[in-house]
Amino acid sequence: MSAVLEVLPSAVTANVARVRAGTRSTIMAVVKADGYGHGAVTVAKAAVAAGAGWLGTTSVGEASALRAAGLAVPILAWLHPSGIDAEAAAEAEVDVAVGSVDELGALLAQAGPMVRVHLHVDTGMSRGGCPRGRWKDLIGLALRGQRARKVRVVGVMGHLPLADRADPEANAPAVARMCEARQAVRAAGLGRPLAHLAATSATLTDPATHFDMVRIGAGLVGIDPSETVRMRGASRLTAPVVHTTAVEAGTPVGYGGAYVTDRATHLSVLPVGYADGIPRECSRQAGVEIRGRRFPIAGRVSMDQIVIDTGAECFPAGTPATVFGPDGGAVPAVQDWARWAGTIPHTIVTGIGPRVRRGIA
Repeated sequence: MSAVLEVLPSAVTANVARVRAGTRSTIMAVVKADGYGHGAVTVAKAAVAAGAGWLGTTSVGEASALRAAGLAVPILAWLHPSGIDAEAAAEAEVDVAVGSVDELGALLAQAGPMVRVHLHVDTGMSRGGCPRGRWKDLIGLALRGQRARKVRVVGVMGHLPLADRADPEANAPAVARMCEARQAVRAAGLGRPLAHLAATSATLTDPATHFDMVRIGAGLVGIDPSETVRMRGASRLTAPVVHTTAVEAGTPVGYGGAYVTDRATHLSVLPVGYADGIPRECSRQAGVEIRGRRFPIAGRVSMDQIVIDTGAECFPAGTPATVFGPDGGAVPAVQDWARWAGTIPHTIVTGIGPRVRRGIA
């Protein structure tokens, strides 16, 4: 008996439809980090079927895996942890983002076919992208590379540092920078490349950020970082009871005895722990659903298991428990676990370990 993460492609479809209803821009489905822990190919196929026109990944390698799975829409890779392989990008027909003069120079120095590029400019994040003072150099080098048929500039992109506030005023400086960068690219004679700036939060809350394309990552799997729009959770994590015991009042539970029963009760063990993605830092409010009721975690999260205080209920081995899911009611949402652990929902869904079996609903 083991834990199972069940992925719900229908929820991805619904979330893309929710985004489509609020923008005229092209939708890029960002499936980095293995589709936010939900399976990059599964999420990508559901998103494209729902109308996403582009896909986004961390690396050319991730993009190539999507191509191998039969996905034919344009794909952009923009982080390049191992550098840009021009030949691999061209072979897989993958666009690449370049965020510095040095990065673009290294790409142009490679022998090989022409590569489609997006110029990544810093619009206020200071976490990558070409600084404002070097835009002219980047654009000039891109123009020379395009004339030499080494690259073709097809996009210009940036990031919003304050989009989670859901405040258009907070986004305005980055929007102004993107407008400036787009105009500079056009004025240099590089045509009219796609401009894209907004991720999930801004797409849902600030139309001024949409430009030609919006990038939806967390929103695909039901997470709105601004916490202003309700999306559909795209996964359900379940685990079976593997052991149940009756204990007396005053029984310490788990490492350090941090939890002590205040009455005679039953304790059930689930085979998931912090090695599987259950946050060790979760508060005493954390719990799971069993047969329509929520029961609290008793004691500290262990590497391989958690203990649940089920009171008068004695659940036999094999009884399913829902750790999180989109069902509502007694079933915790991913957002609940993020709150209990003092983190963001992204870390919950991307942290589910490899021992957890995957399934598709």
